[in-house]
Amino acid sequence: MDPTKVHLDTDLGGDIDDLCALALLLKWPNVEITGITSVLEDQGKRAGYTRYAMALAGRREVPVAAGADVRLGCYRLREYALPLEERYWPERVAPAPGPLDAALDLLQQSLERGAILVGVGPFTNLSLLERRSPGVLRHATLYLMGGSITPAPPGFPAWDYEMDFNVQADCRSAKHVLESADPDRITLVPIEVTAQTALRRAHLAALRRAGPLGQLLARQSEAFAQDERFAEHYGRRYAGLPPDIINFQHDPLTCAVALGWDGVAVEPLPLALALEDGWLRLRTHDRGRRMRVVTRIDSAKFNTFWLDTVARDPTSPH
Repeated sequence: MDPTKVHLDTDLGGDIDDLCALALLLKWPNVEITGITSVLEDQGKRAGYTRYAMALAGRREVPVAAGADVRLGCYRLREYALPLEERYWPERVAPAPGPLDAALDLLQQSLERGAILVGVGPFTNLSLLERRSPGVLRHATLYLMGGSITPAPPGFPAWDYEMDFNVQADCRSAKHVLESADPDRITLVPIEVTAQTALRRAHLAALRRAGPLGQLLARQSEAFAQDERFAEHYGRRYAGLPPDIINFQHDPLTCAVALGWDGVAVEPLPLALALEDGWLRLRTHDRGRRMRVVTRIDSAKFNTFWLDTVARDPTSPH
């Protein structure tokens, strides 16, 4: 069977769920990662971190290119601070800057090869590619982490659109992408669903046994837990979340949905898009464009599935 081709567009290097997503893709059977582009870049630091992680996994052959930098001026903030490198990474990591066009070339080459595009950061690179090559997104299959569309179920954080980082960090690019792509080929994985997932402290022992990349995940999880204190802020307040939560698995869930994981419900919803006071609002409306939206998840099943996949011995049968 031919491998499933995937291109990952990511802001890896900040929130650790991007690294968790990359680890899932690397361990998923019969997947070919055709390329990785970074977004919300800081002079190539995110691309450098991505290359470092790929080297730990023994996958240096996968091309990685630095995409849209914060200095382009299209983001909500002028600066997005990265975590302290000495706490999150075992050594200094060399940045990997490059021309923006090289990242857009890599992204377009992946699409021309029939790769699924999984976007787990702001949509800037996708919008820039569409502006450079009008119509290219009409033929792409997109799985995008972002959106705040329906209320969260009881027991989980009742976040609204202002907590929707990927869409709101560059809301004009997000609107452009959602309006330019074929709505039948877009799947949105919104925050009210991803906020039902959890990376747990109970996972760390298995990660430490899962090779160099697993050990890096465990290291970053410990640092993130100390910095963000999600167990205190969310685990003790919401009955649907485990008390030892370290982080939400926004991006790993999006990768899993893109690759056909069956623990979610996907529904076509008519969505109206509107820029209001600098925010992009996504609302259901009878006259909206119908897009595929993940609306329900078996969160306990996903949490177990992610850990079992990422910590699996690569020599064992699938």
